[in-house]
Amino acid sequence: MGMKIKLLCNDLMTRTRLVSRWQKADAVILKSHEKIIPDIIVVDLADTNAFSILRKEREHYPHARIVVFGPHVEAQTLKLAKQAGADEAVVRGKIAERVLKRLRDNNSQEEK
Repeated sequence: MGMKIKLLCNDLMTRTRLVSRWQKADAVILKSHEKIIPDIIVVDLADTNAFSILRKEREHYPHARIVVFGPHVEAQTLKLAKQAGADEAVVRGKIAERVLKRLRDNNSQEEK
C-alpha cells in the first residue's frame, strides 16, 4: 500500500491537481474524517485557519510528516509555519514535486 496523505486544502483546483499527481504515484489520499493515521499531512497556508489546523494535526499525529505550502511572496508565513510545527514549508509551485519525491523515496525503500 502506498503512503497515506491527508491533504488539507480548500482550493478545489489545487486539490484536484495534487490528488491526481499523487495517486498516480500510488499514494492513498485520506478523506479528512477518516481515522487512518497519515504518513504525510499537507496543509495549504491559504486557509484562514491554517495555523490552528497545523497545530491540531501536529498534536493528533506527532509522528506524521507535516508539509505546508503557500505563495513564495509570503516567506515570513512559511517560516512561522515551521515554528508552529511543520516539518517542511514549500512554495505552492513546488508542493506536488516535494511530496512526489517523498513517495518515490518511500517506494524505493520498500523495494529493498
